[in-house]
Amino acid sequence: MNQTSTNSAHRVVIVGGGAGGLELATRLGEKLGRSGKAQITLIDRSRTHIWKPTLHEIAAGSMDPAEHEVAYLAHGRWHGFRYRIGEMIGIDRKIKEIRLAAYVDDEGREVTAERSLPYDTLVIAVGCQCNDFGTPGVKNHAIKLETPKDARRFNVSLINACVRAHAQKTPLRPEQMHVAIIGAGATGVELAAELHHTIRELLSYGLDRVSADRDLKLYLIEAGPRVLPALPERLSNATEALLKDLGVDVMTGAKVTEVRENGVLLADGTLLPAELIVWAAGVKAAEFLTRLDGLETNRINQLLVRQTLQTTLDDDVFAIGDCSCCPWPEKDSFVPPRAQAAHQQASHLYTQIQRRIEGKPLQDFRYVDYGSMVSLGKFSTVGSMMGGLTKGSLFLEGAFAKMIYISLYKKHELALHSWVKVVLDTIGRFLNRRTGPHVKLH
Repeated sequence: MNQTSTNSAHRVVIVGGGAGGLELATRLGEKLGRSGKAQITLIDRSRTHIWKPTLHEIAAGSMDPAEHEVAYLAHGRWHGFRYRIGEMIGIDRKIKEIRLAAYVDDEGREVTAERSLPYDTLVIAVGCQCNDFGTPGVKNHAIKLETPKDARRFNVSLINACVRAHAQKTPLRPEQMHVAIIGAGATGVELAAELHHTIRELLSYGLDRVSADRDLKLYLIEAGPRVLPALPERLSNATEALLKDLGVDVMTGAKVTEVRENGVLLADGTLLPAELIVWAAGVKAAEFLTRLDGLETNRINQLLVRQTLQTTLDDDVFAIGDCSCCPWPEKDSFVPPRAQAAHQQASHLYTQIQRRIEGKPLQDFRYVDYGSMVSLGKFSTVGSMMGGLTKGSLFLEGAFAKMIYISLYKKHELALHSWVKVVLDTIGRFLNRRTGPHVKLH
């Protein structure tokens, strides 16, 4: 592509390389970037992509992120878009430029200076983060599973806790080998079930002075009346029963008032001793979204968008995924922050950006709820399916539900890669699990 065509091409800038942002950049790059009809640029502060619903597996050690990471630089080259490392900190809507913060490496050296980037169409897809509701001690003593870095940090802390307990000659302290997971949504439930298996697997590699049955304690703490509040009550009850069978101490109606270095304090005064604490309760969008040149946000910082996915005050700025608050007229509500919503919005916007470049009117986005699936590790999967299969909900449990859960990740991979690569990668991972440990040990 020569310099003239590059400068005259429609500039599409996508901020955020999560599920929705990366899928959109991939498809637009293949369709418009390679042909020179548009210049597609993806911005993310990380260098690699991991599907966010798998973070609990990385944290527990049952997934090696190195086998699943997508490198933005290489992926962009193969699929017709540019990747630029950076974090969005502001926008000037009048001159249509975004501002990126200076990027500094782990050693404190500046890699890229603060800079601006022009756009014709801007798509914000920065996802969401945990909402700690101002609870004291969360920042200093709990880990939030928001990024692969967070998940790796927890996994290393978990391994160190097991090795420490095995090596010390004195009796275990009250909090040792105790894990408290705050929030019994999908992330919290999946992590609790996964840890039940992976900690036992980890201890089997010579750490025999520690007994999972005697020393391990898993707390799953939920302020609401039941686990998995987004799922039907029947599945919620079935999940809670299974978790209890696994030895997880499920505590509902338990509000956390403080997180301490060695435990969690509940509203009723109970102190639960814990060495490792995960905060997985509540979601909100990044705070910087409230400072984007007057764009409207809601109480949890999500950008308000219309049915076209355009922000309410600027036709040139779109928002998709968990950072957007999109109307759901059929339910008189808003589209929930789920991976399937981000996928549907990316697919919709892929077509609409082409229409926009061609000067055609944009069509409204319509969200279809296909249900929710929650993995309980190697033990089971529960969920509900909707969207035309039945007039109501179809409840699923067991092996069939597990297959559907796995297929959701494969669907994401197919949105990024050819089916040949997905098949070969899947075979390679399968063989690796037959020739190496089933849990990550470092």
